[in-house]
Amino acid sequence: MSVEDRKLEVLRAIVEDFIATNEPVGSKALADRHNLGVSPATIRNDMASLEEEGLIAQPHTSAGRIPTDAGYRLFVDQLTEIKPLSVAEKRAIQAFLDHAVDLDDVLRRAVRTLAQLTHNVAVVQYPSLSRSKVRHLELVSLSASRLMLVLITDTGRVEQRVVELPAPVGDEAVADLRTMLNARLRDRPLAEAPEAITELPVQVAPELRGLLSTLTSVLLETLFEQGSDRIVLGGTANLTEHTLDFPAIRPVLEALEEQVVLLRLLDRSGATSQIVVRIGNENNHEGLMATSVVTSGYGARGAPLGAVGVLGPRRMDYAHTMARVAAVAGYVGDLLGER
Repeated sequence: MSVEDRKLEVLRAIVEDFIATNEPVGSKALADRHNLGVSPATIRNDMASLEEEGLIAQPHTSAGRIPTDAGYRLFVDQLTEIKPLSVAEKRAIQAFLDHAVDLDDVLRRAVRTLAQLTHNVAVVQYPSLSRSKVRHLELVSLSASRLMLVLITDTGRVEQRVVELPAPVGDEAVADLRTMLNARLRDRPLAEAPEAITELPVQVAPELRGLLSTLTSVLLETLFEQGSDRIVLGGTANLTEHTLDFPAIRPVLEALEEQVVLLRLLDRSGATSQIVVRIGNENNHEGLMATSVVTSGYGARGAPLGAVGVLGPRRMDYAHTMARVAAVAGYVGDLLGER
């Protein structure tokens, strides 16, 4: 074994022991617990070298060493395998998610499952409207001058808006508009919807142009309004199990309340099924500097739709967490592909 390979083994042992004990790790403990094949003196030399490289640090004089963010990063990058799910875990996940009744239920169950499996905070992004297709557009008369516009996507996402009409409209006109809009939009990507509907008002009878313009405006707002992407969050109480890992837990909680922060993290993963791990300052948000975030995109029929993830302390079991995030992302994608 080369010196560099041995140093990587020492780093791996330090990370694994610190994850398990939350105590700084000394050379004697490494020699006792791991079959490194060298003396404690050699281990101490390797630890000194790792410290010079910024991969481990000594939190207190005469204490052992703990991994730095760079050390965790190298450890994660060197992982050759993740801890597979047990047969019981696979069956439990599948059985729990298979009983979901609609998209909202699928995502709520996915969050609960991830939070329970990893004992961390779990987050799931709703299928992005920009990556979805129109399945159906429904118009429901609430009164002579008010309609409910319901947009249903191929992923089961439902967006609805109440539309105040410029003038009273009869049921027949509503039915005609419903037919026209569905003929133009059904099975088209939502990204193409604006172009498909902007020319419609000039193609209808003059008495319906005002109504269609109003509906078109509301539909465009639905597609592009800020915050149209939503998330489901669960397991926040699990943070109480890791209070020793956070110098202050309030900034983490405040970051979790900012949906835009979580969406930014998930959006970077939504286009890939690869596991993405961000450690400490890689999260680019002050409130999340003490955390690690593990995410993966999910999709249906080969199309990326959104992302799932777990947020926890930097001292997390990465191999275990990465496998569970990947598994739940796969199940969610399969379920949405069947709907």
